[in-house]
Amino acid sequence: MAVWPSETAVDREMSVSQHPVALALEQRVGGATRLLATVMALPLVDGIFPALVLAGALTFPFGVVETGVLIFGGSATVAVILAEMDGEPREAVPSILVLGAVIVPVAALEAALAPTIESLVEMAVFERFAGIVILTVAAHTASARVGEWLPRPVHVIGLGLLASVRPAGAELVFVADLGLILRASAAAAVGVGFALGVALLGPRLRGNVDLDRFRFGSAVALGLLALSVLGLLPTTAPVALFAVAVTAVFAYDPPEDDAEAPSLDPDYAHDLRNTHDDRSAGDPYVPDGPLPSEGEAGNDEETERAPWL
Repeated sequence: MAVWPSETAVDREMSVSQHPVALALEQRVGGATRLLATVMALPLVDGIFPALVLAGALTFPFGVVETGVLIFGGSATVAVILAEMDGEPREAVPSILVLGAVIVPVAALEAALAPTIESLVEMAVFERFAGIVILTVAAHTASARVGEWLPRPVHVIGLGLLASVRPAGAELVFVADLGLILRASAAAAVGVGFALGVALLGPRLRGNVDLDRFRFGSAVALGLLALSVLGLLPTTAPVALFAVAVTAVFAYDPPEDDAEAPSLDPDYAHDLRNTHDDRSAGDPYVPDGPLPSEGEAGNDEETERAPWL
């Protein structure tokens, strides 16, 4: 999710995997539960989620899923749960449920206000800024160094509102769209469900998921979502959702188990042991048949030797 990261390194091997978003938030809030709450609630605070609602990202059902997984879930949520919340799933699930009880109503409230804001702005202009802010989030997710040169997402959204506002003849009238409210609530619920799934599978995923690989794949998926908002990709195809699925497959990288050494047949091992005991008693080894002459031995050696040797 969007944040202005720094480059301070984390010494722990399984820290937030140097995730720029989670790392910067960790320095500000501290604590695994508070960090997860900040990561998942940040889109509601910095305006990313309302911008997507206004831009029509929730028009199609797969858009609801994409928004929930990438905006409320995403690589930062995965990194925090797998790297910071290293306890049992039953310890993390109640915290996530409490967090969901806050995020879902707030998302519904922002969606209820979205039509009112839409009546005050020029949507053709604002949609461009909405796409730009998602690209900014993708850049922040991919690299902390690149993110240092980019403005904060909240600043981009503020500029978008200033550039698209229509002061002439504007009337502030509250208009609620029940369908939009339900879709926004569903998107937030998808994000909470995504976090619950990661927490429940934490013991199996922890140590088997390449967090950096998932982070870069999520950044690519966010970029595809931004292109869809900008109208450069077809909005009727779940391109970003497909990118997330492919990323999850390639990020799952369990360590290979050592191959078991082949075991000897018990009867053969017993005979071999008896033969060794007989020879160790002092009996010289006498091969069957006549010994080869020097010439024959040399010919055999030349025959067995590879031509290039």
